[in-house]
Amino acid sequence: MRSILLSLCACLLLALPAQARPMPASFADLVEKLSPAVVNISTTQKVSSSPLQFQFKGLPDSPELDPFRQFFDQFSDKLGKGLPRQEREVTSLGSGFIISAEGYVVTNHHVINEADQIQVILSDDTKYDAKILGSDPKTDLALLKIDAGKKLPFVEFGDSDEMRVGDWVIAIGNPFGLGGSVSAGIISASSRVINAGPFDDFIQTDAAINRGNSGGPLFNTDGEVIGINSAIFSPSGGNVGIGFAIPSSLAEPILQQLKEFGRTHRGWLGVKIQHVSEEIAESVGLRKPRGALVLDVTEDSPAQRAGIESGDVIVRFDGKPVNEMRTLPRLVAGTQVGKRVEISVWRQGREVELDVTLGELEEEGVASEQAPVERADKKLADVQTQTIQGMELAELNDDLRSKYDIAGKVKGLLVVDVDVDSEAGKRGVRVRDVIVEVNQRAIDEMEEFRDALSRAARADRKFALLRIMRGDESRFVTLPTKE
Repeated sequence: MRSILLSLCACLLLALPAQARPMPASFADLVEKLSPAVVNISTTQKVSSSPLQFQFKGLPDSPELDPFRQFFDQFSDKLGKGLPRQEREVTSLGSGFIISAEGYVVTNHHVINEADQIQVILSDDTKYDAKILGSDPKTDLALLKIDAGKKLPFVEFGDSDEMRVGDWVIAIGNPFGLGGSVSAGIISASSRVINAGPFDDFIQTDAAINRGNSGGPLFNTDGEVIGINSAIFSPSGGNVGIGFAIPSSLAEPILQQLKEFGRTHRGWLGVKIQHVSEEIAESVGLRKPRGALVLDVTEDSPAQRAGIESGDVIVRFDGKPVNEMRTLPRLVAGTQVGKRVEISVWRQGREVELDVTLGELEEEGVASEQAPVERADKKLADVQTQTIQGMELAELNDDLRSKYDIAGKVKGLLVVDVDVDSEAGKRGVRVRDVIVEVNQRAIDEMEEFRDALSRAARADRKFALLRIMRGDESRFVTLPTKE
């Protein structure tokens, strides 16, 4: 009986996670050690306003007062229209933290954006003027420098990738300008996308984060920074237990670039990508959805020189798995320009290894927007067609290209009409689309299209992968191999 109990106890002990982080009895010792490296950031900006602008001196910066402020601001602007505007100073507060004894300070881009003057206030109320070394709106990160004339207390980054949902975290910052304030909670979720920028990958936490906490650190229980507090989800503007922090794995390389160059040096691959759905995964022979499906490859880009093709699924980049589409841009952007990396692509049912030397993503200027392609819901007239799976298709010729303004280099089958209730219609195929490939094989005749669907069906594929051109843009859609 005793041996049975011992065996049971041993099994229970073995069942515990090996890297579980125990809840400490108190965070006091840790907070005392970390707080001197956490700073308040005060910014001043000169703005011009109506001479009738209402002033709210003495009133707290409370979210509940925001509607009143907005109403009176609009009211006074209308009354003061035509009068000479007056210049006034607006002060805002945020948080930050020191990452080296020499005085490098991390905060959010939005905390210091357009500021005329920035002051960093230490925990002992010592104030220093700060200069911006670099700032990146796409990740909402900024790096400041203060000259204290002495060694300063600092904190170090930890590995956010090692954190798990349910781990304890501590937030220290300057909520509502009240000064150093501490809250604790757990990681509620990871890899959150909140549409804040192109590289969204937020840690979600229920540690209390409010206005003024922006730019402050999120610590693990080892006292390492694993996130930079950046945003909250709140109907009222106050904490409701849903806060977001930029993971250290994303922040560290960006901050290093800002320190070295004063701007970001993001890697560039030169591909346009699409999400891999379950149907797309099945159509290309992947056991489960993963990776990033390559729509187009930019001419004379690193991707083209490496041999990446439209229809490839990038499943691994520089030794790291690409679990979903949005993983790839973050991995590429965080890789050193000029670095040679190995990429694994899924092509024609097998993995292919390619080597690529990354270029630099141009940050300046705005990419020209494509003119919207007019949606043609009506059937195209006077065209000889065949109907396949709810689509009326015609083989492209010079007359059709000229009549419907289709580029001469485009070859394939023109969609003359489509039944909106068909499988093709439900998947977004439109009139004037041109089907140019099926399962990464170019087609320009009707029989080639039918044969491609038949080959996929004989290979026990439920879906075929169609590449279609819509104006100058391409996209992939799936189509059942059997009607």
